[in-house]
Amino acid sequence: MRYKMSMLAKRSTKTTSRRGRYVTDRKGKKTGVVLSFKRYSRLREDLHDLVVVAERRDEEPVTADDMKKRLHKRGLL
Repeated sequence: MRYKMSMLAKRSTKTTSRRGRYVTDRKGKKTGVVLSFKRYSRLREDLHDLVVVAERRDEEPVTADDMKKRLHKRGLL
């Protein structure tokens, strides 16, 4: 969504005791959150990891020995 300057002027950021910064509307209702890029990147990585786990939920587990054999066969170990 694109914001016009008049829309942005109506919003403000507030800091809580836990170092969280929120974007609020004129009534004080939280409408967004401000994150550091580092924190945002970590959250995206965590989300990606959860997606991978969900996609592989039904796969059969592989033993460590089998994985070592596969890696040796591919020349990666």
